Amino acid sequence: MVTALFPGSYDPITNGHVSVAKKAAEIFDKVYVVVMTNTSKSYMFSASERADFARDALKNIPNVEVLKRPEELTVKVAHELGASAIVRGVRNSDDFRYEQQIAGINEKIAPDIHTVLLFTDPEQSFVASSMIKEAAKFGGDISEFLPDLAKKALTQKMRSSHE
Repeated sequence: MVTALFPGSYDPITNGHVSVAKKAAEIFDKVYVVVMTNTSKSYMFSASERADFARDALKNIPNVEVLKRPEELTVKVAHELGASAIVRGVRNSDDFRYEQQIAGINEKIAPDIHTVLLFTDPEQSFVASSMIKEAAKFGGDISEFLPDLAKKALTQKMRSSHE
């Protein structure tokens, strides 16, 4: 059985993330979508909330399991879960360069784990959580970018912050 880890901050999970998770589930026997921490980001939602959004969005994919490991190194989690691959989603050339750097570091730390880059669907290639949060903050329609539970939570959070 070939297992993959699809790590991310998922603040919140987008339809682009869902697209990549579905593609990974077609390739690998088991895919762990793992909510982690990027120390250069500040988060709107807790790790538990982010994991709940991901679980809801991915609930119909039987070989995908959502976990949260916000305080751990990605390759360490991959080893713990028996994953031989780390899946990363790529939207554009900027993502590619960034992911190439991360893959290089990960491969130096854990040469037995390889990074697999999967492209988002073209209609999601411009979508970033930060842009969606910005649009939601000013009342923009974000319905086509997020799964339902994440959309509702983000909309509610933005309403609450304006009251």
